Amino acid sequence: MKSIIRIIGSVLFFLVSVALVQAQTSATTTEKAVTSTASFADKSAVAGATNSARTDVYLVHFTHAAPGKAADLGESLKTPGPNAPQPGHEIILRHQYGDSWDYVAISHYGTKITVEAARQQQANAQRDLSDWHNDTIVNGPSWAEFSRALGIGDDAKKTGAVYVVSYYRVVPGHRDAAEKTLGEPPDPAVDKAAGTVLMQHLEGSPWQYLGIVRYNSWQDLATSEANSVPGTSKKDSPWSQMREHVVNHTDTLCDRLP
Repeated sequence: MKSIIRIIGSVLFFLVSVALVQAQTSATTTEKAVTSTASFADKSAVAGATNSARTDVYLVHFTHAAPGKAADLGESLKTPGPNAPQPGHEIILRHQYGDSWDYVAISHYGTKITVEAARQQQANAQRDLSDWHNDTIVNGPSWAEFSRALGIGDDAKKTGAVYVVSYYRVVPGHRDAAEKTLGEPPDPAVDKAAGTVLMQHLEGSPWQYLGIVRYNSWQDLATSEANSVPGTSKKDSPWSQMREHVVNHTDTLCDRLP
C-alpha cells in the first residue's frame, strides 16, 4: 500500500513539475513577444506625433556660414553659449544635400522658454562666423523621447548615421489632416528609419512643422528610398497624402557633428 502511495505521489510530483516548466516557458515566450513588440513600437513610433505628446520646448537654430568660415562655425556651435538652458541637451546637424543652410542646432529648454532684454550677446568673433540665421521656438516630445529617437548619447548610433530634416508649410484649414499624415510611423516593410521626431512651430519661421528622421547608415536611407519610389504614384501613398495637405516643404540630408 505504501509503495502504491509512493508511486502516485511520484507521478503527481512529476506532473506538477512539468506544468510548472510549461508555465515558465510560456511566460518567458510571452515576455519575449511583448518585449519584441514594445521594441518594435518604440522604433516605429513618431516621437511628438500628437500635440499632447509635445510636452517640451526647443529652439531650432538654422544658420549659414560666412564665406570660408564653415568649419569654424561648426566648432563654435559645439561650444555651449552663456545662455544654454541645459548643457548637453542639444543636437547639431550639418548640411550635406538639400536646403541652403549649413547647420541646424536644436536645443532643449524644458517646458518653457524666457527671453530677457538684458540677454548677453555673442562675441563679435563668434557672431561674424555666420552671414544669416533664423530661430524658431517649437514644441516637441520630452528630452528622453527626443534623444532616444535621434540616438543622442549613444556614440554607436552617432557614427555613420544620416538625418533627414524637413519643414512643412500647411494648406490653410488642413492643419489636423497634415499633423495626422506627418505623425504616421514609417512602414517597416519599406522604410528602415531608426527614429522619427515631429515638432510644431510656436514662434518664429513661417513653417508649421519640423520633422527629423534618423537612419543608421546612408545605405539604410538609400534602401528606403528605393523601396518607396514605386509606390509614389498611388493615390493613398504617403507621398500623395502629404501633398494634399502641405503647401511646400524642404528636405535636407545631414550628418551629425562629431
